[in-house]
Amino acid sequence: MSRINAQYRLTARPVGLPAVSDFQYVEEPAPQPGEGEFLVQVEHVSIDPAMRSWMNEVRSYVPPVALGEVMRAAGIGRVVESRHPGHPVGAVVSGTFGVQRYAVTDGLDVGTVDLSLGEAPLHLGVLGFSGLTAYFGLLDVGRPRPGETVVVSAAAGSVGALVGQIAKIRGCRVIGIAGGPGKCRHLVEELGFDGAVDYKSGSVRAQVRDLAPQGVDVFFDNVGGDVLDDVLTRLARGARVVISGAVSQYNSAQGVKGPSNYMQLLVSRASMTGFVIFDYAARYGEARAQLADWLRSGQLEERTHVVTGGVERFPEALLGLFAGENTGKTVLAL
Repeated sequence: MSRINAQYRLTARPVGLPAVSDFQYVEEPAPQPGEGEFLVQVEHVSIDPAMRSWMNEVRSYVPPVALGEVMRAAGIGRVVESRHPGHPVGAVVSGTFGVQRYAVTDGLDVGTVDLSLGEAPLHLGVLGFSGLTAYFGLLDVGRPRPGETVVVSAAAGSVGALVGQIAKIRGCRVIGIAGGPGKCRHLVEELGFDGAVDYKSGSVRAQVRDLAPQGVDVFFDNVGGDVLDDVLTRLARGARVVISGAVSQYNSAQGVKGPSNYMQLLVSRASMTGFVIFDYAARYGEARAQLADWLRSGQLEERTHVVTGGVERFPEALLGLFAGENTGKTVLAL
């Protein structure tokens, strides 16, 4: 059977916000699986802020995407040809397949998707890396206790929205930081947050002070930059700051801005800890089972922003993410 692959390759290192010219759209015959390999027809691609950092040639937790390579992305698809005994034709699998319609793999770091836990796009959101990041980052790194105040930035995004809801499940008071009145209303009225800070309207520091007069016990930060600096001034004694990402810095042409208020960690006897979700791989099953249970019981709400139209719409979906057009998880449907 003749199959045509479509893919986006990274062809230039972006300076600031990525441009369409930083990528090349290519159509060519789909690859053929060799012995011990299988071919996946990718059906959904995850669009994540971290993709921007993978384009930079700097030291990180994963190597940068090389120029000329298919743009890295997590995805879910169906096995359509197989020469691998563990992955039969028809199986639904997840892995880092890239922004392309077909991918050949030997099965290393590829998992079978349990659709009984939820439909396929959920396995890129609440049951995928977004949910796993929220679960382990909050519970293992942030260690919230009932009654404590948890603040989360990018709270209307795929990770932040789940962090806030999990914190509520654990009996915490939750404040989300998001951009615009619509997203702030979503946090409070639909997700049950106790308050919301609109970073586009007035001082973040003042709004956090008003909503958390006793200080912030856990700050789960996805943004970095000025937002991180502002919240550092409002820490309670013994606070835990969780560094999950720095989306405000990924497109900076001047380099990453570090926290100038870091001495507040000393004043508050607080800690700031970064983490990488891959370190928790042995416990993914535990987290997915709990997240699926919360989802079924209605304690967690997942909102997925699906961009349709296939591989061709990848640049539009990525730029829409950085423009804040999404609420919840962005997924590109192929």
